[in-house]
Amino acid sequence: MKKATKQEILEIHKLFVERYSDAVTELAYTNAYELVVAVALSAQCTDKRVNLLTPELFRKYPTPYDLAQADLDDVKAIINSCSFFNNKAKNIITMAQRVVEVYNGEVPLSAKELITLAGVGQKTANVVLIEYTGANLMAVDTHVFRVSHRLGLSDDDTATKTEATLVKKFKNDLHALHQGMVLFGRYICTAKNPKCDECFLTQLCKTKETFKV
Repeated sequence: MKKATKQEILEIHKLFVERYSDAVTELAYTNAYELVVAVALSAQCTDKRVNLLTPELFRKYPTPYDLAQADLDDVKAIINSCSFFNNKAKNIITMAQRVVEVYNGEVPLSAKELITLAGVGQKTANVVLIEYTGANLMAVDTHVFRVSHRLGLSDDDTATKTEATLVKKFKNDLHALHQGMVLFGRYICTAKNPKCDECFLTQLCKTKETFKV
């Protein structure tokens, strides 16, 4: 795979930031608690699907205190159209219990503390901090992984390595770049039949045909 040159990386950075500087997550939330639950539920599940489930979940369990005492079967029933709902139901209850017991009901806003919560890995922690605090971090989901490979920004084989590569190459405006790459991958640079006629990066694309993830 051909790699993006330094000049091309600067150009990609500029074009993404210009277009997506105001981009935010498509997950619906009103506070840090709702955001961390929504992001945890969104793993291998679409934001659209998560947004259909969370109104009922947050109506019944509006705070970490409520969710910490929730009945597992009830939570499973509310989120059962989400992938891996059994596991996710357990995790979000355990997560709420820790938020209550260790953090007095306030979701911690540091990566180190967030990843101590059940169901919160580095990617989820970074997404929460990018969205909620505008942190200069990168998180790599399937869209970001695919886009960064197609643009020759990374040939890494894991999300974690890809994240490190993108941080090193882009350095700043990472929150806008993350949100931009997610939306670009979701709506334009799709896995199957990418909409190349709508793309603003065609001259910088390296592998639209061969990289299918």
